[in-house]
Amino acid sequence: MASIQWFPGHMSKARRQVQENLKFVDFVTVLVDARLPLSSQNPILNKIVGDKPKLLILNKADLADPQIVKEWQAYFQGQGIKTLLINAKEQATVKELTEAAKSLMADKLARLREKGIKKETLRTMIIGIPNAGKSTLMNRLAGKKIAVVGNKPGVTKGQQWLKSNKDLEILDTPGILWPKFEDQLVGLKLALTGAIKDNLLPMDEVTIFGLNYFKENYPERLQERFQGLDLRQEAPEMIMDLTQKLGFRDDYDRFYSLFVKEVRDGKLGRYTLDKVSDLDGDD
Repeated sequence: MASIQWFPGHMSKARRQVQENLKFVDFVTVLVDARLPLSSQNPILNKIVGDKPKLLILNKADLADPQIVKEWQAYFQGQGIKTLLINAKEQATVKELTEAAKSLMADKLARLREKGIKKETLRTMIIGIPNAGKSTLMNRLAGKKIAVVGNKPGVTKGQQWLKSNKDLEILDTPGILWPKFEDQLVGLKLALTGAIKDNLLPMDEVTIFGLNYFKENYPERLQERFQGLDLRQEAPEMIMDLTQKLGFRDDYDRFYSLFVKEVRDGKLGRYTLDKVSDLDGDD
C-alpha cells in the first residue's frame, strides 16, 4: 500500500490560520479520538502549537476501551500534558472542560491577580483531525446548534468564535490532516474509524485490518456478533465465509461496508486501536 496523500486546499489555509491565531488564545485544546489517542494527533499541528499551554481531550471515550484509554490518560499526564476524557454528546462536558481549562491556566491567572488584573474569560482554539467530534463539542459548549455535525470527515470548513459561558471563549477550526501518512498502519487505523474518506484506501484492506485486530484483541466480540465464525481462519477466508452466511452471495463490498460501519458505530463493542505498550523510545 502506497503512502496516503490527502491535503485539500481548505486544510492548508486552516493550518496557516491556526498559526496566525495562536497569539489570540491563552491555550490550545487538542481534540483526539479516544480510540486513536496517538494516531489521531496531527504532528504538524503539534509543531505549530509548540510551547503554548495545551489541553488534550480524548473524545468518544464512550466508544473506547475503558482500560486502555485510562492508560493513555496516565501516560499523557505523565508527560506533563493535562488530559481529559469526554463524550462530547454529554451535558457534563461543558463543566468538565471549563474546570480543566481553569486548572491548566491556574498559575497564569494567579500571576495576573497579583498584578491587579482580573481575567474572567479564557480563550482557546480547538484543533484536531477530521471526524474527531469537534462540531459536536462546539455545539455542546455553545448550548445550541452552531456547527454542522456529520459522521464523516471534512464537514467543518471555516473558523468561528463562540462564547461557551463567562469562563470560556472558543475558536473552532476545520479538521486538519497532515499531507500524507508514511505509516501505513496509521492510515488503516484512521480509515477504520472514519477519520479519512473511504475512497482513500481499499475497503478490503481496511476490513482485513479490522478483522485481524479484533481477532487478536477482542476475539469474543467477533464470535458474539458473527455466530459460528471460525477464528482459526485467515481474514480473507473469514470475509468469504461471512459474506455467504449473511446472504450477500459474492458481494464482498457489501460485507466490507457492513463490518466497517458496525466497528465505527460501536456495534462490536468498545475498542482502542493504539496501545501504550506499543510505544517505542522515540514516541
